[in-house]
This record gives sequence, structure tokens and C-alpha cells, in this order.
Amino acid sequence: MAISQDLLNILACPKCKGEIHLNSAGDGLICEACRLMYPIKDDIPIMLIDGAVKL
Repeated sequence: MAISQDLLNILACPKCKGEIHLNSAGDGLICEACRLMYPIKDDIPIMLIDGAVKL
């Protein structure tokens, strides 16, 4: 099951509160402003700054 569009519409980057979008592989949420990717594990976005991957 993929992340729903309704959930994507309300999620924001926890660091800058900016917009995020799904990456092309569908396994992470990208914040372009912070250059971070928040992973998605078992269809749950892990929105922790310490758990984000730097791009």
C-alpha cells in the first residue's frame, strides 16, 4: 500500500516545515529546501530529523 495523497498533502518537513514530495522510488519523502530524505518503512513515513538521509 502506498502513501495516500491526502497524507502527503498534510505532511511537512519537521526541520523547516516546508513542502515534501515522494521520491521516484516511492521509498522516501524529499525536502528540497533541507536536502533531506525521510525514509518510508512498512508504508509509514519516518519523520525524524535524526533519521533523515542527507542528499
